[in-house]
Amino acid sequence: MRLASAFFALVILPAAVAGQPGGGGGVTIQAGEECPAGMTEVRPRNCRPPTLPAPSILDYRPRSTLVTTAHLVPRSKFPSIDYHGHPTGLGSAEALERLADDLDRIGVRVMVVANNVSGDALRTQVALAQASPRLRDRLRFLTGIDFRDVGPGWAERAVAQLEADVATGAVGIGEIGKGLGLSTRKADGSRLQIDDPALDPVWQAAARLKLPVFIHTADPQEFWQPIDNTNERWLELALFPNRRYPPENNPSFEQLMTERDNMIGRNPCTTFVVAHMGWHANDLPRLARMMNAMPNMLVEVGAVLYDIGRQPRAAHDFFVRYQDRILFGKDSFQPEEYPYYWRVFETNDDYFDYYRDYHASWKLYGVGLPDEVLQNVYYRNALRITPGIPQIGWPDAIGAAPR
Repeated sequence: MRLASAFFALVILPAAVAGQPGGGGGVTIQAGEECPAGMTEVRPRNCRPPTLPAPSILDYRPRSTLVTTAHLVPRSKFPSIDYHGHPTGLGSAEALERLADDLDRIGVRVMVVANNVSGDALRTQVALAQASPRLRDRLRFLTGIDFRDVGPGWAERAVAQLEADVATGAVGIGEIGKGLGLSTRKADGSRLQIDDPALDPVWQAAARLKLPVFIHTADPQEFWQPIDNTNERWLELALFPNRRYPPENNPSFEQLMTERDNMIGRNPCTTFVVAHMGWHANDLPRLARMMNAMPNMLVEVGAVLYDIGRQPRAAHDFFVRYQDRILFGKDSFQPEEYPYYWRVFETNDDYFDYYRDYHASWKLYGVGLPDEVLQNVYYRNALRITPGIPQIGWPDAIGAAPR
């Protein structure tokens, strides 16, 4: 109806067009309507097209004229634990040396490797890390769970493998991938729901073994929406079309969220760490309700900095309120991207770039977290819920001298 009305105005309202600022070439719309494609609102309810060819979304890169103080933060103010590590090249001593150099440069003291490996693969990676003089106390590993073919006898096998992986050195479970709920099938061919009671023995074993469960459910909600000019993830979906989940072929975003929350709520003795802030960093009131309802749930901040940094006041208040329930994590290991996190968390800077244009078409702002909150997010919370991480050598008091 809006486009039809606008087209009608274009055809029969030339007198209104002539009265627009700068002359003709536009249309008049009614209150609440949107401008037609290729036009923008230049005055209330008056739309017109540009007189020059418009650059594409890829090529439009305006240079900001804002003059303001910038505080670049190459290393975290306090030693940090990356709870969502996906380092590459763990198969050689040389690669481990390069990883140690990178971690030193950005201020990450411990990385929790969340590659969802188990059995022999886990044993190999743990052994390599333990053989490294620089990383033996700085790499810790989560173990994977194979959720395929859940059926009779599955839980007993999964728990036995979990116990064996803990003996190998695993300090938690994860990263449980988004395939759980989206694509993983049970032995009978049906979709394995996240809250399937058949999985409860694993969550109960995690509680018994004092293992946190790190889980990634679904993807940003926009990935279920039409790819049109109202979708703020349009560019990402155009670059990576396999990231979209057509509703006719997939459970809905809300269905997956409901299943995840049912699972967490039904296992109150198990500590769950929800990756990517549950994809709710754009809706902090909803996330706050979840935190209040499920005290055994923590969240991790990897790959949602674009939502944190565009709402600095709301994010500041959320982080202060839930400072003992938030973990630092990065996800994809690109050392040059970590300083963006430090800058958002540690400064009050205005209007600076995010590191991937296809994630966000907007700028970031510093949240300016107090030192106590930074220490909780950077390392204290991870230490508290994960006894397998080395517990000594960290700043032990608020106000302790940063590195």
